Amino acid sequence: MTGVGFASVPLYRMFCQATGFGGTTQRANAAPGATTGQQMTVAFDSNTSNALPWRFSPDQRSMKVSLGEREMAFFTAKNNSDKPVTGTATFNVTPAQAGKYFSKIQCFCFTEQTLQPGEEIRMPVVYFVDPAIATDPDARSVQEITLSYTFYPVDSAKAAS
Repeated sequence: MTGVGFASVPLYRMFCQATGFGGTTQRANAAPGATTGQQMTVAFDSNTSNALPWRFSPDQRSMKVSLGEREMAFFTAKNNSDKPVTGTATFNVTPAQAGKYFSKIQCFCFTEQTLQPGEEIRMPVVYFVDPAIATDPDARSVQEITLSYTFYPVDSAKAAS
């Protein structure tokens, strides 16, 4: 039972990444290159844990994107404390059925971010929306996808062990 318990988390994560379950986005090496000419709105949402002394926000609230085209958006984070702070971002998209069609090529959310006291940085996310979304009966009516991030502090005691 202990082995099943330990295996369940990575298996669940793999299942979510493969299916887009719960709005889990995909990872890709490149955009498909072919676009359909169809457009969609991608909105950006940002949150921070109360335990993280950062200001974190998207540089723009939304953008019109062409399905299949590589896009880039920026988020800005500022450490408002007087000491270095490391954070990590969780993410998802809504509506949930869009998760398997939203792919990130590069993202600040793939690694922990350390900001020095008072430091402000711009962080990119490079992504595309798979044109297959337009032919999926469960997702073809989607006109807007919201990409949401929440930053949490990294527990330095756990990270060191």
